[in-house]
Formats: sequence, structure tokens, C-alpha cells
Amino acid sequence: MKDMWEERYAADEYAYGENPNDFFKACLDRLPTPGRLLLPAEGEGRNAVYAARRGWKVDAFDFSPAGREKALRLAERHGVHINYEVADYETARMEPEAYDAVALIFAHKHETIRRPVHRKLVSALKRGGHLFLEAYSKEQLAYGTGGPPNEQLLYALEDLREDFSALDIVELEKVETEIHEGRYHTGLASVVRLVARR
Repeated sequence: MKDMWEERYAADEYAYGENPNDFFKACLDRLPTPGRLLLPAEGEGRNAVYAARRGWKVDAFDFSPAGREKALRLAERHGVHINYEVADYETARMEPEAYDAVALIFAHKHETIRRPVHRKLVSALKRGGHLFLEAYSKEQLAYGTGGPPNEQLLYALEDLREDFSALDIVELEKVETEIHEGRYHTGLASVVRLVARR
């Protein structure tokens, strides 16, 4: 799996484009003041760079050195700074109650480890902090327009409700939507979206 991501991010083009994810952008723009943001599995940095341009202090991580390199290049091009660590969920530095927001954007985890990972991220949120998530639903397999080809890496609303039961859930829905993010997320898709507050 790591080799696949490294190969994808090693290409010259940005696999998912250089613009932020629409849902992430809308959620972040609704928050009144910038603070400290954590972006796990951030890939090539499109969301991190957007947040930094909006005044957020951004911590990001991914296990791909090629992804980090492209993220830092994108940040330099836009004249912003991001803290980007090559790490996975087990090795990344996540201080408890340190972040005003955490965003998981197509950061799919296998169902055998998904819940503890999600609960670890909850503990990194400050009181009053927000968590945003957009990911492909289990129904996405029928669409074939992006995402993991394995149902165990796709999400259901009831699973997310349980994973984030320690938070106040503001929004939790499954929607059919058009996604156009680079060459790997293109077309009509089924996604789940979560907005929650600690």
C-alpha cells in the first residue's frame, strides 16, 4: 500500500489537484477565527496549504515522503508555512487537547483499526474544537469514480456515529455528489460527511 501511494505522489501532477476539497473548504470557512489544525493522511498538501493561506497554524502528516515533498513545494509557491511530518497514525505526534480543528478528508482506514484511530483523533481536539470528515461510503463501490476498491476501507454512517460518540454530532449524512479532484476523484460519487464538536 505504501508503495502504491509513493508511486502516485511521485508523478509531476498533483493526483487530487491543487485546490482544497470543497467540503473541507466550506467547513473551515464557517469557523470564525483561525487556530491550530491537524490534517492526518494529508497527501500532497492541498488542504493544508489552503488552511495556511487562511491563517491557520497547520500540522499535517502522511507516510509518503513524496507527498510531503509536493506539499512543501505547494506551500512555498503560495508563500505559506505548514508543519508536515512523515508518519502514520501510530508514530505521528498528536498532543492531547491541542487542536481547534481536525479534518479527515478521504483518509480511509481499515475497519479493524478505524475506531481506535478515530478516537485517538478526538482526544487531540480542544474543548469546543471541531472535527470534519468526508470519505467514500460503502455504496461507492458501485460508482467506480474513486476511492478504495475494498469495502472494509469504506464507511457507513452508523460506524461513524459510534466512532465519534464522544463528540456532539452537528451533521452526519450520506450524499450523492459530483467530485472533481484531479484524476483519481472524478464523477458522481457516494460520500459520507461528518461535522462534530468536542
